[in-house]
Amino acid sequence: MELDRKEKLLEKYFEASTTVAEENELRDYFAKEEVAPHLKQYAPMFTYFSEAKDERFTKQVPLKPRVNFYKWISVAAVAVMAFGIYFGNDYREQREAEYAYNQTRMALGLLAENFDRGTEKVAYLKEFENTKQKIYKNN
Repeated sequence: MELDRKEKLLEKYFEASTTVAEENELRDYFAKEEVAPHLKQYAPMFTYFSEAKDERFTKQVPLKPRVNFYKWISVAAVAVMAFGIYFGNDYREQREAEYAYNQTRMALGLLAENFDRGTEKVAYLKEFENTKQKIYKNN
């Protein structure tokens, strides 16, 4: 009868539906020498669990502070980007101003060139006016 109960407890254990008290009962049963022959295969598992429960890690682990390089690299990248955006924007504005100045200078140069041609024509008009005045004085 007790063997039936142990088999049912073992099935419940593998289905993960046992209580802590039932698990302790199984652990005690498999710790004894008189285990049923067809259940002896589970004895090493329960003895391992009993021994593993008592194991403790006793070695000292040296803890030295680690510098998080990724954090500092990301901070430096943000600083470089901010620097580039701030001064890059000034540089771009300066380049746009130089481009506008050069375009205006070229346009005014073309205007002056055409204006010079116009003044040459006005010189001919002045000569025409002088000749006309001479003709009117003579008549």
